[in-house]
Amino acid sequence: MVFKTANEKESELIEKLVTVNRVAKVVVGGRRFSFSALVVVGDMKGRVGYGLGKAREVPDAVRKASDQAKRSLIRIPLREGRTLHHDVTIRVGAAKVALRAAPAGTGIIAGGPMRAVFEVLGIHDVVSKSLGTNNPQNMVRATIEALGHVMSPRQIAHKRGKKVGEIVGRRDGNIVSEKVHD
Repeated sequence: MVFKTANEKESELIEKLVTVNRVAKVVVGGRRFSFSALVVVGDMKGRVGYGLGKAREVPDAVRKASDQAKRSLIRIPLREGRTLHHDVTIRVGAAKVALRAAPAGTGIIAGGPMRAVFEVLGIHDVVSKSLGTNNPQNMVRATIEALGHVMSPRQIAHKRGKKVGEIVGRRDGNIVSEKVHD
């Protein structure tokens, strides 16, 4: 049995810098600048997290955001390791996002901040639409919130006290048929 240390676990995580903002505070002597950085972190195998860091220098802000993102990792069930199990639409504040499972070969069809989340998560085929705000922080937060609502057929079957075969019928392409008992 091989045990991994904390550094080995962190080394397999991929970080993506989504945005850096410069904030000015006006004081008696002029302006004081600080920076905020938004970072998403994932392992390309179904774990993703995001963090926001603020500091006087950009590298410090990125480091703080990265540390926060590593602490906030969540696991997302993926179908065939490449797409979502079902479609999700969710509203978080002013951001509304719609995520749709896609057939193989579709690729990642998503805007900037959402694309970064999908890339570090390891999703290869997804269609998404951001409605409402285009603020990167809100878009990333809404996307991860929506991904948190994705459930695998195994989780749904366990929740309902049924077998997976009763939940998922035959899959024809992208259509999932559910057995209905009269």
